[in-house]
Amino acid sequence: MLRLRTPCASRTPFCAQHDRIEGLKGGEVIQSRVMPQLLIMAFGNPLRSDDGVAWRAAEAIQEKFSGSEVEVTRLHQLGPELAEAVSRASAVVFVDASSEGEPGSVQCESVRTDRAEMNRFCHTFSPAMVMALCSQLYGTSPPAFCATVTGQNFSHGEALSPAVEAALPILVRRIEDLVQSFLNS
Repeated sequence: MLRLRTPCASRTPFCAQHDRIEGLKGGEVIQSRVMPQLLIMAFGNPLRSDDGVAWRAAEAIQEKFSGSEVEVTRLHQLGPELAEAVSRASAVVFVDASSEGEPGSVQCESVRTDRAEMNRFCHTFSPAMVMALCSQLYGTSPPAFCATVTGQNFSHGEALSPAVEAALPILVRRIEDLVQSFLNS
């Protein structure tokens, strides 16, 4: 019989850094890691032109980091169910298109949960809301960053605007730098 033993002081049911499984052989303890060290969540609509830039970045990132330490997911939007996956990661990078700023500008900022406004009647979640919910439900808050590029065209279509197409390699490079910094720490 396998038993989950959680020696974590936070006493949360799922703590990726501390959860262990006791095996059958004389109480031997083996480390179990259900989720990767780093979770990348790219969200947006690939059928709304520049809103699909995160999915394109995710493709490039997935080709470079195909190991088990990095998991790349593509989503249409963020929701409360993602808090559980975030709770088991050592770090999270959210990737999205922005509608504010100069088209093609790339931003990479730390996600601040103190700015999250939890509204139980909304249909969309921000990265800050996902992180705040993770902290509230699971007692953990891994480091999180949001990498964005400002879009110009959000109409129907699959082509990126010239400004966003030119910024895509810069966005991918910034995400790669974040990934490397987490994997090397």
